[in-house]
Amino acid sequence: MNKKVTVRVPATSANCGPGFDTLGLACNLYNYFTYELMDQGFNLKIEGEGSEKLKPGKNNLAYFSFYKVWDMVTGSKTGLSIKMINNIPLSRGLGSSSTAIVAGLVAANHLSGNTLSKNEIVQLATEIEGHPDNVAPAILGGMTISYVDNGKASALKFLPLKPFKLVAVVPDMPLSTSLARKAIPKTVSHHDAVFNTSRAALLVGAMLTGEYQHLNSGLCDRLHQPYRAHLIPGMEDAFAAAINNGAYNAIISGAGSTLMAYVPINVCYEAVGEAMRNALSKHGLQSVSHILDIDTEGAILV
Repeated sequence: MNKKVTVRVPATSANCGPGFDTLGLACNLYNYFTYELMDQGFNLKIEGEGSEKLKPGKNNLAYFSFYKVWDMVTGSKTGLSIKMINNIPLSRGLGSSSTAIVAGLVAANHLSGNTLSKNEIVQLATEIEGHPDNVAPAILGGMTISYVDNGKASALKFLPLKPFKLVAVVPDMPLSTSLARKAIPKTVSHHDAVFNTSRAALLVGAMLTGEYQHLNSGLCDRLHQPYRAHLIPGMEDAFAAAINNGAYNAIISGAGSTLMAYVPINVCYEAVGEAMRNALSKHGLQSVSHILDIDTEGAILV
């Protein structure tokens, strides 16, 4: 039996504008997790993001998710050593916690004999995360439509017909998911619900047909972004700056604070990122930008 495995897990951007708790995509910014079985105990080594904050032990998501599968499949005890190389910033809406969940599940599945399907891993990841919109694309890659039927999570993966770029502008400001969720009202108007239904359908249709001229409207949202705007100073100005510099539109990535512009391939991506950063800086928020593509593979062994 193998005793060591390394898993690469992509960053994810949930919601994609109008697809609140439903749509997500994987992008080519990665965390790497090396798992090694030991006779007993825990050991954790971290390079990069979170190296000063994350601690070893079964409450750590990378450990917790591993043992969820390991205990279920093997019923045996084992110690565990984990090395993380983290490139995805924490608490910025890019799925950093999801990478730890997915890595643990995939690593344990591999080291215990590959008894679980990807769909079963999506279900287990959703049980830990609480909703599938980040974990599904991290596992499957591409863009995903996630849903839950009678407590069972499922996801449909698809790939956009034509290429485009993602410009992720990451503020120097963490934003907790719980705080971002508290900003959203418990009910919305029927009018806003219809608005989002049409935009989410339009977004998926545009991606599948390659008719990206519809993305300006297809990325709009009324369910969560307007209520979270005050948590990200300069958000609306950054969105306008993205569009003015050639982007289709921009959205909050996940719960934030990262803002994500969807950009045609014939546009200067650096100019889009610079314009968005400048807009945020006028509101006292410093940021960095990453030019990304969609990851098509999801979590893989390397």
